[in-house]
Amino acid sequence: MEQPLTSAPNLETERLILRGPEKSDLTEFTSFMTRSPRMRAQGETVSEAQAWFGFLTGIGHWQWHGFGFFTLALHGDSTPLGRVGLLKHSNWPQVELAWHLFDAAEGNGYATEAAYAVRNWAHQCHGLTQLVSYIHHENRRSQAVAKRLGAETDGTRAAHEPEAEVWLHPAAG
Repeated sequence: MEQPLTSAPNLETERLILRGPEKSDLTEFTSFMTRSPRMRAQGETVSEAQAWFGFLTGIGHWQWHGFGFFTLALHGDSTPLGRVGLLKHSNWPQVELAWHLFDAAEGNGYATEAAYAVRNWAHQCHGLTQLVSYIHHENRRSQAVAKRLGAETDGTRAAHEPEAEVWLHPAAG
């Protein structure tokens, strides 16, 4: 087992382990960010250097906020499937519940399963009762995940990302 890069706890669901990022996750993350057809379709692919910076930003979230992205893996298999977690950049008005699955993991319900676990953890451990998701207005798959989680769009766009709609999650508690 690798040395943890953050103080992230391990969360478990029926099928998944949600753990903090490890150095070995960078390879899969970089591949997704630089070459994924889904990222390309939304015009969001980045360079390897930008992916590295994004990976480190995720680690920094854990240090600054006490939350960030969890890496998803199946029980008994350490292969990263994607990331689900909480984000709060300096210019964002609210904490975002965010997810992205690596290409081979899509279509299995992992994002929904993990997002439920993270949302419950956010409420229980951080007292966060209202979360949002910023979802590209053409990203139907992420919108479907948000709907399964009970979130609804309020029809507005995120000020920091004009192509993203604001989705409000049900209040916890």
